[in-house]
Parts: sequence; structure tokens; C-alpha cells
Amino acid sequence: MSATLSESYAHIPKDALVVVGMSGGVDSSVAALLLHRAGLRVAGLFMRNWDEADENGVCAATEDYEDVARVCEKIGIPYYAVDFVEEYRDRVFEEFLSAYRAGYTPNPDVLCNREIKFDAFWARARALGAEYLATGHYCQSESGSLLKGADPAKDQSYFLYAVRPRALERVLFPIGHLPKPEVRRIAEAAGLPTHDKKDSTGICFIGERKFRPFLSQYLKPRLGEFRTLAGEVLGTHQGAHLFTLGQRKGTGIGGPGESPYVVAKDVEKNLVYVERGDRHPALYTDDLQAESLSWIRGQSPELPFRCTAKVRYRQSDQEATVELLECDPVTGAPGQLRVVFDLPQRAVTPGQHVVFYKENECLGGGVIRATGPSYWHQGKALPTNLSL
Repeated sequence: MSATLSESYAHIPKDALVVVGMSGGVDSSVAALLLHRAGLRVAGLFMRNWDEADENGVCAATEDYEDVARVCEKIGIPYYAVDFVEEYRDRVFEEFLSAYRAGYTPNPDVLCNREIKFDAFWARARALGAEYLATGHYCQSESGSLLKGADPAKDQSYFLYAVRPRALERVLFPIGHLPKPEVRRIAEAAGLPTHDKKDSTGICFIGERKFRPFLSQYLKPRLGEFRTLAGEVLGTHQGAHLFTLGQRKGTGIGGPGESPYVVAKDVEKNLVYVERGDRHPALYTDDLQAESLSWIRGQSPELPFRCTAKVRYRQSDQEATVELLECDPVTGAPGQLRVVFDLPQRAVTPGQHVVFYKENECLGGGVIRATGPSYWHQGKALPTNLSL
């Protein structure tokens, strides 16, 4: 394995500094280890983006940095820490809150990768003398393209589609060719203290929180109603912004029959619409509109084009056609797209991201701003053989 990595990075001068973005987890730990074994000059750099303790009084950033220090000392490489608390709040968290206020369901990981990890952090690494940046993401790069990670269960290319093209030119993904169990095996064999550390979840850099109480610190509760599409009132809630399409848990609505699912929201009127059953036709649509487009190679493929697409992380690839809706009036580049799927899509959520692929290559994507009419609104039945 080390020989393979050594060959892959033979073009990197031995005196060139490779800075590894280290989170305190097993993935970035092994990324640093493999680069060091490949004979490269490596340093670890930890970023602190959130400075508040969780509801249990635990500051995850402090614990994570301690793990980074232990790992780097074990490997035998230097390590540093940088503070991006202000940048994270201004460039990621405020956008996150603004999207919720507008009734969208944002994905902060996409914005965090573009604005912090592969922008502000990369700039700081270069200021330290880095010629290359490495991360523990499960993806791969080749000749300016972004490819899926070899482990389909862990592929993270979905979260990197919006990274600015030039930012990826000198980025290394040392574990992108490995399955997660192998990463843990390497870490354990090397005696890295993070080999059995639980994978991080929750909001990017903020960590696991009880979501509603956390969000309520920043967005005031607003008493509203749950209704069916026919107008029947089923209960009350603390704000439409707290719910996302397709959500089952958290409504508090009981009664006989199948579980209720959120099928629509009216943020201005503060209404959340629910219907019973995960195959209710109001949950499904054939198309969406996307904007705020990003392309890994700097420009879109010639439109229209066929591809596969994902509307959420870990969704299986869905066959689709991408069409031009509107050009940017300033640049003339595509500004809005329509994505038409071959099969009905469940719970397509405004504020989330649609990401396009050609086989294993990530082409780019955009922010979902609206969906086409649901099957319920069209009066159409779902295909009987539709797989969930």
C-alpha cells in the first residue's frame, strides 16, 4: 500500500510540505500516516471553528485537538492549530440560519467545505509554506477531476461538488481508494489512538446536538399548525422551519394507520402539512429547479445532458436529464437548471443540493430551490414497482 502511495506521489518533491487537515478522527489520522509512510514531508493542521460547549458542557474542539496531538506525536510529525471561529460564523453558520429562516433545509457541510476547508484553511496552510493540502475525505482526484471514493458507503464527493475548481489542483485524498474497515485496520495496526473513535455526526464542526433546542437559541419558536392537505388540523408545532420534507419523527401526531410524514410547508403562514404513509404521492416529484451552480471543471457540460444525480447524501445514483432554464445575465453561463428524473424522487427538499455524476466522476451541482408538482398535485399514482 505504501509503495502504491509512493508511486502515486512520486511527482511531489520530497522537500515540499504537505499539510493535512486533521479533525481528530480516524480518517485524517490515517491520511497523515500514509503520506508520512510514502516519504513525504507532512505536518498536521487542526482547525477550530466552534467555541461553544454542548448541552453537557463538553467542548468537542478541545477533545479533538488533544487527539490530533496524540496522533501526530505517534506518527512523528509536527502539528499546529488555527482558529476560524469568526470565519465559520460569518461564512457558514449565518448562511445556515438564513436558509432556515427562509424555510429551506440547508446542508452546512457543502458550504463548510467550500468556504472553510478548501478556502480559508487552504490559504492558511499556504501561509505556513504548504505546497499541497491533504484531507481524510473519501473521494479521489485525477487530472483536475473529482471522483467518487472507492467505498460507496463512505463516498463524500457529494459534499465537495461546490469547492472552487482551482482549490482542488493541489489537494490529495490519501484514503479515497480504501474502504472504511481497512482505514480502521491500518490505524489499529499503527497504534493510532483514534483507531476506534466514533465517526463524527451532526452539524459540520458543531457536532451532535439536540437539534431543536440548539436551533431555538438562534431562531425564535413560532406556534403553528399541522394540517392535512385537505385542511384538517392535526396539532400544533413550534415553527415550520424546524421540519423538513419527508420527516417522520418529531411531529407528535399519533392515531391509527401509517406514520405521518411531512409532505409540504408554508413558511409564511407557518403551516406544516402531513399525510400518512411513506408512499403518499405528495412526497414524490419528477423534477426540480436548481441554482447557485458549481462545476468541478469550471464550466457546465453542454446542455442539455444526461447523467446520474443525487438529491441527498448516500442516495443511489438516479438517471436524469439536465436542461437549461435561465442564463446568468452577467456571465451568460447557466444560472438555473431543470433536472428531470427518469423515476419519481421522494422528498426532494429545497435548500439541499443536487449533484451530477458521469459514472464515477462528479461533474458539479447546485442548490435545490423548488420542485415540480408532486404526484398528488398532478393526480397521478406512483408506479407500482417503484422501489424505496
